[in-house]
Amino acid sequence: MTQYIYIASPMRLPVGSFGERPVSFEQPNVFKDELDFTHLYFENNYDSDSKQRYTYSSHFSYKYQVTAYANRIPLRNDIKGTAAEKKCLGILYSYLEEAIQHSGVIEYFTSWNSEEDLALSKKRHVQWIDIEKPYDLVLDDREFLVITLWDINAYGITDFQE
Repeated sequence: MTQYIYIASPMRLPVGSFGERPVSFEQPNVFKDELDFTHLYFENNYDSDSKQRYTYSSHFSYKYQVTAYANRIPLRNDIKGTAAEKKCLGILYSYLEEAIQHSGVIEYFTSWNSEEDLALSKKRHVQWIDIEKPYDLVLDDREFLVITLWDINAYGITDFQE
């Protein structure tokens, strides 16, 4: 089975490939080594044939969603510390940082393919300021984070359930 990461936001999220470093613009499919090819590809939840959005998981509460194949992003019990793992976590960290700055809140989730709607193993709320380094984004399977730019309690939000 394949592990995926999922992100949801009230604002549109960027799609496409992030992190590839080809040898030149003239040779976009040629890479110096495997690490230069290592990347994350984010795909959105819009079906261009039906012209409709669908949800990747019933756990999400926001309309705009993306997913990425997470073969280089470990689960919490499988951290290896490889260069590719560090690079992908760095890409994910930068991606989420940009998204949270744009929308103020995002939902971040990981699961095995076809298990996206199973019960969550854990649901937490964190502020972006508490995510100090890319390895803070390593989750357990079916762990769900609500990440806010600000403290939701300071704004009287009471409908968040952990």
